[in-house]
Amino acid sequence: MMYSSSDPEVQKRIRKTFAIIAVIVAVFLVLFFNRFTQPRVLSNNEMLLNGLVMFEQPRAFEDFNFTDHNGNVFDQSNLEGKWTMIFPGFTFCPDICPITLSILAETWGLLDEGPRDDLQVLMMSVDPHRDTPERLSQYVPYFNENFIGITTEIGKTLWVAQQLNIAMSVVNPETAGDFYSIDHSGNIILINPRGHYAGYFKPPFDAPRIKLTFQSAWSQF
Repeated sequence: MMYSSSDPEVQKRIRKTFAIIAVIVAVFLVLFFNRFTQPRVLSNNEMLLNGLVMFEQPRAFEDFNFTDHNGNVFDQSNLEGKWTMIFPGFTFCPDICPITLSILAETWGLLDEGPRDDLQVLMMSVDPHRDTPERLSQYVPYFNENFIGITTEIGKTLWVAQQLNIAMSVVNPETAGDFYSIDHSGNIILINPRGHYAGYFKPPFDAPRIKLTFQSAWSQF
């Protein structure tokens, strides 16, 4: 039996077919655009090429016991439950330290809300003789009010630095006067939410690349 295209039943089937096709196309388009609007997650090799070295096995470390720029204890427990970027620096540094902190501040502004909420940024002083909590409180928040400055006595600083592969050469302030400098490695240390040393960012630093690599590490944890 033949049906006319004007037959109500035929028209109903045609409308139903077009509705199904429209739904399929709509779902396809949503998935297509969602793929391109989501941040890209890099592999470990791609992160390495973009300056972030991630260890296959994160490393536990000990005796992380500092005072923050508000005068509060900042220890291992403060590293748990969040990602942490630690930059070793000092307030008398003439160039590299303020430049790096400025780049980290720029990175903070670029991060998506989720990764940013899961991150804290520390400047770990390698100059505890001059970098008191009071001095850090005048220096670190200048770059970003969310950043935290931490300091402790030199013996503890050297021990933590050794565990985090931070090379530092401290000139004895008692013989060098008030205008000594400190040589130290410029890597940004990355601590995972378990409080373990997970990797490090290598200089030269670039805010968009730090954002991309950190968000990739964050997504994979």
